[in-house]
Amino acid sequence: MAIHVFSEIQPLKKVLLHRPGKELEHLVPDTLERLLFDDIPFLAGAQKEHDYFADVLRANGAEVVYLIDLMEQTLRHATGLKEVFIESFIKESGSTALAFSEELKSYLMGFTDLKALVEKTMAGVRLLEVAPSGNGLSAMLHHETQFVLDPIPNLYFTRDPFASIGGGVSINHMFSETRNRETIYADFIFRYHPDYAGNVTLYYTRGEPFSIEGGDIMNLSGRVLVVGSSQRTTPEAIEHLAKNIFSDETSGVQTILVMDIPGIRAFMHLDTVFTQVDYDKFVIHSGILPTLRLFELERGTGANMKIRQCGDSLERVLSRLLDLPKVTLMQCGGKDNVTAQREQWNDGANTLCISPGVVVTYDRNNITNQLLMDNGIKVLGVPSSELSRGRGGPRCMSMPLIRE
Repeated sequence: MAIHVFSEIQPLKKVLLHRPGKELEHLVPDTLERLLFDDIPFLAGAQKEHDYFADVLRANGAEVVYLIDLMEQTLRHATGLKEVFIESFIKESGSTALAFSEELKSYLMGFTDLKALVEKTMAGVRLLEVAPSGNGLSAMLHHETQFVLDPIPNLYFTRDPFASIGGGVSINHMFSETRNRETIYADFIFRYHPDYAGNVTLYYTRGEPFSIEGGDIMNLSGRVLVVGSSQRTTPEAIEHLAKNIFSDETSGVQTILVMDIPGIRAFMHLDTVFTQVDYDKFVIHSGILPTLRLFELERGTGANMKIRQCGDSLERVLSRLLDLPKVTLMQCGGKDNVTAQREQWNDGANTLCISPGVVVTYDRNNITNQLLMDNGIKVLGVPSSELSRGRGGPRCMSMPLIRE
């Protein structure tokens, strides 16, 4: 099976990462808000931290594959796909890219090294690279530092553009137009890469009109999926995803638990405030509890489903769905409100479980990490001074492809 993810906690065997690249050095103060960054990371530092993260995963039995390599293999596999990819990319890169579409296409088609081509689409293309002479009003009026293809700095958060669900994937429609080009890579890989083409069920496609992102999707078990209704995932998208999953007779998912959390940037995805760390243990940010609403979507006949709001507490619902006597919710940052807010912002709740009771976390969240260890969880801390500037933690930076 090309994709095999039926759990949040079973041993991680294969995982997709993206090592931060030149796209981070193409962030400038004027574009930070539009490109969803609060600061400009130091690339060499971010790469060093990311390499440490990847080495921790390898040392614990996971095969690490990189987005750029899968995309290069995809383009190499099919004749003519390079041109189709370039045209698709330009079409979705905004008005400036369209204004210079001929120059851009000629420039990108000139790359004979496919890996370099993929890197360039990620890093961005400046006007002076495609129109150095300045001919034409657009070229003359735009400053030479203008990008005709914006960089894609959020790429190292591989969790969001698609999500593994059992033996299939959801290729997502991103909340922000800035991030929608990220899903082009996933779309090409799952449709054309020799390892995945025809071997992966598509439960959602990027052409759907409703936004959904991978940080809101969790495989609680083979029978239970959890989806967050958040700033970046709409109820309409969840309902559409559920219908597709329930319509698939090969899917074992019987229940989709929807967790409705506040739609604010600090809690942008469910996994920024809630993650599983063991069979019966979870980390949660207490700030979501006062307004948290729970809904259950249950498989019916065909695409039909039953929908009901849950009146029970989150602990009771999780216990019932996992068939456990009880579960433990550990509060990110502990009981101190200031510490809880700080460590949640620094992704203390965004843990990556690589086997039952073993998690990768950012080492900076010392209160949450100690709480995890006090509850019998083995914590593998990774440095994060630069990576954390992008507002995402170890779970955000990883997309499991195979779990045991």
